[in-house]
This record gives sequence, C-alpha cells and structure tokens, in this order.
Amino acid sequence: MRDHDREKSDSRENPGKDTSTITAPERSSVSRRDFLKISGISAAAVPVLGVKIVEAEGEPVKVYGPGKVPVELTVNGTKYNLQLEPRVTLLDALRDSLEITGAKRVCDRGECGACTVLFDGKAVYACEVLAIDAQGKQITTVESLMQGDQLHPIQRSFVDHDASQCGFCTPGFVVATKAFLDKYPNPTPEDMRRGLSGNVCRCGTYHGIQQVVAEMKQMKQGA
Repeated sequence: MRDHDREKSDSRENPGKDTSTITAPERSSVSRRDFLKISGISAAAVPVLGVKIVEAEGEPVKVYGPGKVPVELTVNGTKYNLQLEPRVTLLDALRDSLEITGAKRVCDRGECGACTVLFDGKAVYACEVLAIDAQGKQITTVESLMQGDQLHPIQRSFVDHDASQCGFCTPGFVVATKAFLDKYPNPTPEDMRRGLSGNVCRCGTYHGIQQVVAEMKQMKQGA
C-alpha cells in the first residue's frame, strides 16, 4: 500500500548577488474550462519571457512562460534566485541548476522515492513537483542532515545496519525515514510498513532499514 502522506504532482546562489526576497507568484488554479478558454487566445498574447495576464471571457487569468520566469527556492536554509521554465521540476532544478544531487533521478515518475525531499518537514517526490510550485517552502535535502563531518544518527544507523547496497535509493530512504520518525517517534511495525511504503529498494535491504527504525525508536525512548 502506498504512503498516503506522500505528495505527488507533475546558478547556485552567487555569494555576491543580492538575494532579497522575491514575491512568489500565486499558484494558478486553472480549471479545464479555463484552459479551453485560454487555448483560443492568440499565441501572440503570451510573451516569451515572464508572466502574462490575459482576459478569458472577461476574467483575468495568469499565464506563465513558455520562457523562463523568476523562481526563488529555499533549499537547506539558503535562498536561491533562479530563472526557470515553468515546466522544470524541483528535482531538475536541484540537480541541474543548483548542483544539489543527493536526491536521485531513478524512475522520474513518482514511484520509487529515490528523489524524496522534505517540504516544511513533509516528504514529497521532487520529480513530481514543479519548481515554480516549490516557492515559499522550506526544502530539505539529504545534504543538510550532516552536521559538519558528523553523520546524522539515521545516516550512521544506515551504515551500521548495512541498510544500503547500490545506494541509489538510500538518500531518499534516509530523508523519508527522518520524516516518518518525526511524525511517528514510537512507531509500530504496521506504522513503519505504511509510512515507508512510498520508497522502493530494488536491492531488498528492507530488513536493515527496519533495524534502523528500531534503533532510532530505542534512542528516542532512552533520551
């Protein structure tokens, strides 16, 4: 059974550059009817760059693109100002534009969980979220879990319990495990089965991952 909490949807910051907050564009809620209205508007009404407000049957409708638009992402506590096409996914923005490569591109269709990141503490598939829709969220990737050279306890436990083999799924599993334990600090086996079902390990290291969760649970109880 899939994890019902997992959300799905289809220049690294220059130290010398002003990164003052850019007002994030409101998320457009275009219905199928509105889309059909817009499709009848001449393509000349949409600029190559930026955002255009068009009239559709007397109502203003915001249209993004098709060229690049300003996008501000907050990743691991740092704000990045990017110019991205509206169709770019968060995963592609992280890996290709910011060179933050912990989230892995494996299935690229929101099924394996290798690209799992946190949105305000909640696990999501980065390949299924548009970067433009990630504005205003605190995005956390596996890179931020380490403190200096010290592995996060979950990462250390993955090593100690040999809970990885090829490693492609590991970053996503580590992030998903953190989100799961934050929500269920005292999980039952059924909680664990359901809570981590959104991630797949093709090497079959599930027993090691179960040991990781058990160890983290024991650490929290002893704290």
